[in-house]
Amino acid sequence: MSCVAAIQMASGPNTGANLIEVERLISSAVEKGAELIVLPENFAIMGLTEEDKVGLREQEGDGPIQTFLSQQAKDNGVWIVGGTLPLASTDDNKVRAACLLFNADGQQVARYDKIHLFDVLLEESKESYIESETIEAGERCVVVDTPFGRLGIAICYDLRFPELFRALLDQGVEIIAVPSAFTAITGRAHWETLVRARAIENLSYVIAAAQGGYHINGRETYGDSMIVDPWGTVLDRLPSGSGVVCAEIDPQRLAQTRQNFPSIAHRKIFCKTT
Repeated sequence: MSCVAAIQMASGPNTGANLIEVERLISSAVEKGAELIVLPENFAIMGLTEEDKVGLREQEGDGPIQTFLSQQAKDNGVWIVGGTLPLASTDDNKVRAACLLFNADGQQVARYDKIHLFDVLLEESKESYIESETIEAGERCVVVDTPFGRLGIAICYDLRFPELFRALLDQGVEIIAVPSAFTAITGRAHWETLVRARAIENLSYVIAAAQGGYHINGRETYGDSMIVDPWGTVLDRLPSGSGVVCAEIDPQRLAQTRQNFPSIAHRKIFCKTT
């Protein structure tokens, strides 16, 4: 078995301050025995405007945020799923919302760019989000071998698209990291339901690391970071505030669950035409 952790925080526009908080929370996770640590979406910056992140974009393999993640992984001897950070895109006015995976030697071993962009109007609060104005969507799903199992990555709004998770499953996924920053409204309505559903239907562990709290830009994020097992049981959670959730993941339990309840093998797709 291996200990995994999800970090929860409320990032602001000051990247330096955010990274200091991340370092503190990584140290706390390591003290709890974590070997794999998942950071939330936008851990390095939650800007006053959506354009702020464009000014901080980095080229892949070069930049202070990436150097920070690499060093944290190496210094602590842990694997880090680096939430999201702004990487350069083909459009100078946009970024890729990229999640980078670093191994315990500080080497980047995988990259996933957020595919589904949050372009919505929340009627209840009149909040409007148009991520496509500043983010260029990714186009491929990612699953990679790790010492903990086959790890797949999805980001926040991706949770609402089960076909993405089926694509991860088709690549042998066993553990799914989901860096997120759900709004308070959508979080109350759907967060736990979506996280647990993705675990249950794919018989996989899900490590959901969330932003949680009030942000300087006026936004409120839901929090409730959690780790869920393949049966949909919440192993640990943090309803609000900054902190760390930890749990053991057991490959034998995953294998036994899939063997005893082989719903994945029972998949059938019927398509009738009229």
